[in-house]
Amino acid sequence: MSSFCQAYPFVSASDFRQIAIGRETGKPERLFRAAVSAFCALPRPSRREIAQLEDLTLPLFDKVSVEARRFVAAALSESEYAPFGLVRKLCDEPVDIAAPLLVRSPILSDVTLIALIGRHGLPHARAIARRPNLHQTIADLIRVLERPRLVYPEGAKQDEPVAGALRATGAVAASEVSNDPVPGQLAENVRRKLRSMMTPGAPREAVPDEARAPAYDRLKATALTGNDTFFQTALADALEIDLLAARSITEKSGYSSLIDALKALDLAEEQAFLLAATILPGQFAHAESVRLFLERYRALHRDVALDRVRDWKAASVGARIRSNAERLQPRVRSSAPKGDQLKAS
Repeated sequence: MSSFCQAYPFVSASDFRQIAIGRETGKPERLFRAAVSAFCALPRPSRREIAQLEDLTLPLFDKVSVEARRFVAAALSESEYAPFGLVRKLCDEPVDIAAPLLVRSPILSDVTLIALIGRHGLPHARAIARRPNLHQTIADLIRVLERPRLVYPEGAKQDEPVAGALRATGAVAASEVSNDPVPGQLAENVRRKLRSMMTPGAPREAVPDEARAPAYDRLKATALTGNDTFFQTALADALEIDLLAARSITEKSGYSSLIDALKALDLAEEQAFLLAATILPGQFAHAESVRLFLERYRALHRDVALDRVRDWKAASVGARIRSNAERLQPRVRSSAPKGDQLKAS
């Protein structure tokens, strides 16, 4: 946790859990600050607690002051457990709010940083340039934005230097950045490097349409039957996890795990929402809950979702090993020499 978080000893883990289950009341501003302060007091928050903070704060975001947003951005700036959806929303704020996260947040990937520069331009880029161990290609991109003539030779149109620096990121394959670029050459090399960074490096990054469609079709067909077991079986097959893990995903009180599962399958947000609303209809009683679901789904990076699926698989393997060990223990005792059994008694 960040030193900023540790500066607030008046909150505790129990404070956050009381807020999360709805015992804390008050104005949006007070609840927004209190929830984050209490979350920062948790030494190692669980995934459920991370999801709870996101559920608490995102609906309040547009109702709180600039000062409250600035406070939360600073509080979460060094936290490796900060909810990604909340961090991303704070990073889309003006740089005077987002700067602590842009400079220090450990959960912002290189791809996310590039996207933020593309959306917000030079002010965000200058803050990102202060990050320790910044990827060299991103540093070169920021140099391009600082010096537009590297994008356009002198005399050429320079109305949109940021767009010019990013427009061709998908144009060509990766190449090395020149150490001594001529005007325009650095920009071209940076675009090539960005293309390499933004292009998935392995097939797991993008599920082919022909592989994704059957999985979604089966999930939709089983969800619409109204039989949870059918859907859980289809989900287990699609994610290659065991049935107990799939059942746990759909039987939890919220939909955080279900979002992880659907994002790992790389489903479109409309497909993910249809499945979630069919399986957990009570979660979507009004338009605000629908908006929150879609916002969280968009904010979740697929690599994070895939990591969580791997955790489920590892947990399943561990459970099977423990179960097998427990079954073998009676056999070991029964095969022990009678003399040893008498001594043990």
